[in-house]
Amino acid sequence: QVQLVESGGGLVQAGGSLRLSCAASGRTFSTLAMGWFRQAPGKEREFVAAISWSGVTTYYADSVKGRFTISRDNAKNTVYLQMNSLKPEDTAVYYCAATQRQLVPTISGMDYWGKGTLVTVSS
Repeated sequence: QVQLVESGGGLVQAGGSLRLSCAASGRTFSTLAMGWFRQAPGKEREFVAAISWSGVTTYYADSVKGRFTISRDNAKNTVYLQMNSLKPEDTAVYYCAATQRQLVPTISGMDYWGKGTLVTVSS
């Protein structure tokens, strides 16, 4: 089993920045591919970003490309999501996810999920 705990959410004005963190435990972190997903009120959960176990390969949703950056620190068992130039439409609960399978950046491609952290972007 893998336990994932997100942190770093909060309220920020449009144009601002936040960095989300996700601490993993229960499995060797360096064997996990990691992802970030989000769910806005009244909408379905959607993919945001993902990173391979090595950190070499990353994927981004078109809506966040150029503004968000996913990274990982295998020594700290942590994955990050740096979010810049935030927009009101980025408001959502952000979930960290992990898989030991080959990385497929979709909801069904993930096996473990955190409980989420709320990001609110005010206009």
